[in-house]
Amino acid sequence: MMGCSDEEEQSDETNNKKQHKKKSKGEKHVSFPPDELIVSGFAEHRDNDRKDCCVTLAEVIWAYKQSCSKHRVEPKECILQQLQQGVFVGGGVKCLDLKGERLDQRSCEALEAVLKSLHFDFINLQAAQLEENGASSLLDMILYYESTTHLDMSDSSSMGTSCWRALAHLIKQSVHLSRLDVCNLPLVDYPAQSLSKALLTSRLTVLYLHNAQLSGVPLYALVSALKSNRALKELHLSNNQLNSYQDALQLGDLLRYNQTLQTLQLSDNAVADAGLEELCDGLRWQTAGLKVLLLRNNQITADGMVHLAKALPVLKVLQVLDLSENLIGNKGIQVIREPLMQNVSVLQLSLQQTNITCEGVVALAEFLAESRQIQQLDLRQNEVKVGGLMALSLAMRINLSLTGLDVDHRLPQEQDEFLSETQTRLQSEIVQRCIANARCSDINTETSTTLPADAKGQGDNATTT
Repeated sequence: MMGCSDEEEQSDETNNKKQHKKKSKGEKHVSFPPDELIVSGFAEHRDNDRKDCCVTLAEVIWAYKQSCSKHRVEPKECILQQLQQGVFVGGGVKCLDLKGERLDQRSCEALEAVLKSLHFDFINLQAAQLEENGASSLLDMILYYESTTHLDMSDSSSMGTSCWRALAHLIKQSVHLSRLDVCNLPLVDYPAQSLSKALLTSRLTVLYLHNAQLSGVPLYALVSALKSNRALKELHLSNNQLNSYQDALQLGDLLRYNQTLQTLQLSDNAVADAGLEELCDGLRWQTAGLKVLLLRNNQITADGMVHLAKALPVLKVLQVLDLSENLIGNKGIQVIREPLMQNVSVLQLSLQQTNITCEGVVALAEFLAESRQIQQLDLRQNEVKVGGLMALSLAMRINLSLTGLDVDHRLPQEQDEFLSETQTRLQSEIVQRCIANARCSDINTETSTTLPADAKGQGDNATTT
């Protein structure tokens, strides 16, 4: 018969007390909140296949009202109106516009009834008055239910650390989010670091960071992440006070290492001539990436065209170049005239408001007469008078690729009837030539797509219309 004596029981109690004392010296204490705080709610599992969802907009509206009642808040009238007027296709609605709306934590939590049922092409939270906890909860729900492909958080000045953490988690983990706008917010210190780390593994393809104070260390952090990023295709960095020294150097490095980025928007900065040199050095390394470079209003002068002239003949990828609102002048156009002739990639060139007169326009007309690929040329807000128009009209009789030539349709300052009639006639001729080129381009495209497979690649025996 087995049993335990009183002495053995006392010995066991003593040993247990000793063991408890030993453990309590180094172990962490665990505490629990009051019972009513242990569970604050639950989130239903997201529907991975919304196409099979049979929910209607009327049901979503009813669920939203019930959720508002549960969280003791009034339903937002703007949300109800959008749901009532929404176009419901395959479980999705085009837009959920919450721009400027005041959303406290309970209002955000009530939105779960909407976010879990519908997918939106665009959720607009621009300038929304968000509470810190509410914003974090809302971003977590958008991630959990994969509620949108385009999110705009611009002008949300109330964003704190926890909100930035939630946004970074959304960027890093979301499968469906493809575009993010975070404009007019200072991306310094923690926001810049958290955003940069998230971009290392992000699936975002479009990122707008206008007016985000990215100059210096924040830009360095962003570029460091994007050097290895293989998803982002568009990066918009206008009005960030980017300078011609360390900032342009970082962007040049980005172009050296990243072959995925296709659009780089740098308008309204201070890249200047020295910065353009860094960018051109980076462009030389592009073999399959950057197609669009926008440098509008960047304090670039004719001296900067020397660097561009060196890069243009070797560029193979760049298709759109915007140099508008820079003081390039006739001298700068003369510098890039021949390099433009040698270039085989640029299809659209914008020189709007670049201090060009008829002298520069004549140089561009010589380029047009030689070019076989240029399609769009913008010369608005320049001094293009009758002499320049005449040169352009003559060039268009030879050029077969240009389908759009933008010049100002205004009468010359001279109040001469002959000059006025001549200008009107020349502008009409230019338009007609562009239309004819566009028609030929369409015909050639249709011919190439309908040509039988066995008729292609027959060498000298094949004919081209």
